[in-house]
Amino acid sequence: MGLRELLHMNPGNGETSYANNSGLQYVMMSKPWGLVEETLRDLFESAGSSDCCLNMVDLGCASGPNALSVVSHVMDTIQDLCERSNSLKEVRFFLNDLPHNDFNNLFKLMDIFNQGNEVASGSRSRCYVYGLPGSFYSRLFPRTSLHFAYSSCSLHWLSQVPRGLESQNKENIYISTTSPPEVLHAYAEQYKRDFFTFLRARAEEMVPGGCMVLTIPRRCVEDPSTEGECAFFTILVQTLLDMVSQGLLEKDDLYSFNMPVYIPCQQEVESIINHEGSFKLKKIVSFAVCWDANKASDELPFDKNRSGKLVADSFRAFMEPLLVSHFGKFINCDVLFERFAEKMAEHLSKERSSYYMLSISLKFETTHNM
Repeated sequence: MGLRELLHMNPGNGETSYANNSGLQYVMMSKPWGLVEETLRDLFESAGSSDCCLNMVDLGCASGPNALSVVSHVMDTIQDLCERSNSLKEVRFFLNDLPHNDFNNLFKLMDIFNQGNEVASGSRSRCYVYGLPGSFYSRLFPRTSLHFAYSSCSLHWLSQVPRGLESQNKENIYISTTSPPEVLHAYAEQYKRDFFTFLRARAEEMVPGGCMVLTIPRRCVEDPSTEGECAFFTILVQTLLDMVSQGLLEKDDLYSFNMPVYIPCQQEVESIINHEGSFKLKKIVSFAVCWDANKASDELPFDKNRSGKLVADSFRAFMEPLLVSHFGKFINCDVLFERFAEKMAEHLSKERSSYYMLSISLKFETTHNM
């Protein structure tokens, strides 16, 4: 199976599901709400001013309540803008992810959301929510039809693992201090191709003046192999290596596993946007989120074991499908993530590490001849 079939979050509503372990992603998407509101105001004053129906999309929505939180927040902003301008809009809001995403779970939540929307409609702007399976590295909408695109914590996922890494990146699953230059180059080039393709696809779909808000994990330094960058993957590798040494996993299986992700620095993101040329970079917001962030984490005193488990549960929600597809029946994810939680607890007791994020507001300006 290709990555398109393998890449999805843990389904359902169980203990290890993404729906129940995505508090971190909620914090990440809620931090730049102000930028979303500002971008929607810009859209409303330009591209959306004369259109009665607006087409919007969450690209890489996953499953669970976070996806509907995005819809709710956007619609609250639209309703406020409508009231100020004494107008009424209808919104088609598409929730997009790869075909093996747990859309069944999402559809159940959508049904509840739609019922609430009908009850509260009255003079309010109406919102019609749809599922949209497909890769955001390809066209998803007809030309000149999309008003607003949103994506949070999704664009670091690549369309494929860079080719040729199997024999060059042993004992690593991502870029590390021991990765050779060829590995760094392969990852960076794959990201350039993918992000350029993403922007070009959206440029074909956007109405003039259409807008996007993209929230992306970022590096703090230019060199992706700098110690400390993506240390969470290093801790996961250490856990996997321990299992190899104990005969619980095959060494060759670990050596052939590489993550289909890339964490860019801000300069890389800006360079690709400028090179593609269809969008004006309106605003950039940077912020940090602790590895163990959760909706309730700020209200509780630090406990290394609780924090270690929070991080491990969050990792398991998006890593387990990839690990199981690669290692097969030989991997025991219960054992793996219990040990990962222990190592993470020790790390966090010494250093409260953070994810560094980049939120960018883009406005579509030109059309390229394809």
